[in-house]
Parts: sequence; structure tokens; C-alpha cells
Amino acid sequence: MSRAHTARPLRIALVAGEASGDLLGAGLIDELRKRHPDTEFAGIGGEQMRAAELDAWHDASELAVMGLAEVLRHLPRLLRLRRDLRKRLLAWQPDVFVGIDAPDFNLGVERWLKQRGIRTVHYVSPSVWAWREKRAEKIGRSADQVLCLFPMEPAIYARHGVDARFVGHPLADEMPLEPDRAAARAALGLDATRPVLALLPGSRVGEIERLGADFLAAAARVLAVEPGLQIVVPMANPQAHAAFKRVFAAHPDATALAPALREIVGHARTLMIASDVVLLASGTATLEAMLAKRPMVVAYKVAPLTYTLVKGLGLLKVDNYALPNVLAGERVVPELMQHDCTPGKLADAVLHWLRDPQAAAALQPRFRELHLQLRRDASARAAEAVANGVSSGHG
Repeated sequence: MSRAHTARPLRIALVAGEASGDLLGAGLIDELRKRHPDTEFAGIGGEQMRAAELDAWHDASELAVMGLAEVLRHLPRLLRLRRDLRKRLLAWQPDVFVGIDAPDFNLGVERWLKQRGIRTVHYVSPSVWAWREKRAEKIGRSADQVLCLFPMEPAIYARHGVDARFVGHPLADEMPLEPDRAAARAALGLDATRPVLALLPGSRVGEIERLGADFLAAAARVLAVEPGLQIVVPMANPQAHAAFKRVFAAHPDATALAPALREIVGHARTLMIASDVVLLASGTATLEAMLAKRPMVVAYKVAPLTYTLVKGLGLLKVDNYALPNVLAGERVVPELMQHDCTPGKLADAVLHWLRDPQAAAALQPRFRELHLQLRRDASARAAEAVANGVSSGHG
């Protein structure tokens, strides 16, 4: 039913399933409200979206389920939630539905709504540039439009006839072009005269269990060469902290590392800015380290069977996985994946940055250039795309 006939306010439904999506959703609501002050917003969101006056039918945390075993355990509840959401959406008749990230949940809802004549937008593209490009076609069957955070993504969708738009990355809007390293060190109480190694083995328990021991062994090797080294590990949440404590307690280098190592809760971004080198798991954190303008060593390991399947089936389309390298179109920081992810190789790569300040300094202008490329006022651009889509849809 067209709004022209009912003369009711614009209705926008949004669903976000985790903290990063909640933040994106809040930014989008604020920008849409500037354009259409009387808009009604409803759906699923967290604290930030509720603060932006979303009528939250469910909380975002209800969708935050990780791992197959957990998904299976929560499946009946998730199916009930989806059924309830579909029913309410159909009754509410939004002018557009915006699914923010959470593709496993949102793409199905989008497809169902699109089949019933409701306009759908998917905000944050899954990594179609890295693997299973054919997913772009499938996403197009769910979403009328895809809003992309990275500049290389729209061209992939175009090849599959999907309308996709690069809106920029909110992290690039949020983080300063010139990070203040001295202030970051002072905020964390770090010695300004001694080198700092930030260890980020991931925010999920599985990642910490796979990478934690190698990261600690690499840090011990670097410490043996650089006895003044300060090693700091930021913990994303209590589960991650507990997993790291278990890995550390069982580690043969624990005694040697203990005097130099410090665990902190949160403050990962401040730590990255404060550090000389960041050793981290591949993922969004690599983008944050790039925006912090820090030299980094990127590592990753998946279960051997998963790796064999993904490689064997040719699902992986890229040589570079780390976002700074993908964005730069070349390898500007080392990536040590799977068989290359060994303590010796990790330590050598960290020592390279510590011993060659010129190489580390050469990253700065490159990272600044990439930062500017992503800094597009993402929330405003996303709001513009959503608002334009609604008005053309109701033209």
C-alpha cells in the first residue's frame, strides 16, 4: 500500500544482531530522522538503536548466537522469533526493511519480505570479495539494494546484476586521521620509553584457543631479544578473558612472559594506537589497526578440515585476506595463515617492524590514504540511499 494513499509517516523497519550493527543502526536512524523527522522506526536493535528511538520489538542480543552447536541449541527460539518478526512486519507494513549485517538471519527475512512487495536493503555486505562470489547473486534475490562498507564490493555485485552502493566505513569516520600515541600510552599507564607489543588473538573463544598459544610463544621469542618489551592483551569480553587465562596458564613460556605481560579489559583501540606493533587475528581488528596507523602482523588458523575443504573446492578467491592488503591491492603488511602461522615466523615478522623504524614509518602515508578513501560519512550516505530508494519506490 502506498503512503500517498494513507498519508501516514514513513515507516522503516531495521534489524541488527550485534554491537557493531547496533552502532550502524543508530547512526542510520539519526541521519534518516534529519531528512524525515516524523519517521517511525521499529524492529530489532540494541541499546544504541533504542537511544535513537527505535521501537525495539526484540533486543539485538537475542540474535547474537555463535557457532553451530550454539545455533542448534537456540534454533527453536530463533525460529519463533523470526515467525513473530515476520508477522509483525507484515502487519506494520514498513516502507522499507533494512537488515544490518547478521546475514544468516537477515537475508532470509529480506527475501521473504521482498516476495511480498516490501522494499529491502542489506547494510554491510558479507565478504563476497574473499570467497564464494556467487553469494552476490543470492543476496540480490533477498535485497533490492546492498550498502557496502568497502570500495571494491559494488563492482562484484554489478557483475551479478545487483544494485550495490559504497557508503564508506563508519570506523573511518570515527577514528582520527592522526592518532595521538603519547596520549594513548598515558591513558593505559604504559612506559613511554619502552616498546609495546599488542596481542589480539581474537574475540571468540575458538580463535583464542587456536591462536593464543602461538601468539604467546612468538611474544616470548620477541621478549628474549627485546627484554624491555611491554606485552599487552586486551580482552573483548569475560568469555574471551577466561579462554585466554586457560591458554596462558598451560603455556610453557608463562613464567618467562608473566613479568612483561598485562591483560586489560576492553580498550583494544587505545592499545593499538599506543603500540609499536600489533600481532592480531585476521578480521575487522586489522582495519582498526590500519586506521590506528600501526605496523601489524596478521595471523589466522582455521580447523584443518575446514581449510582443506575451502582450498580444495576453490571457494577462496584471494591471495590476501587482511583488509589493509585487500584495500591497498598489494601486501603492505605480513599475513601468516594456516601452515605459516608458527611462533618463529610470527616473531620474525614482529621483530622486522621493531628493528626497521623506516619500514614502519613508510606505512603511515599509505594507511592515511586508505583511511581517507573509507571516510565518506557512512551514516549520511546510507541514509541518503535508503531515503532515495523509498521515494523512488513510491514515486
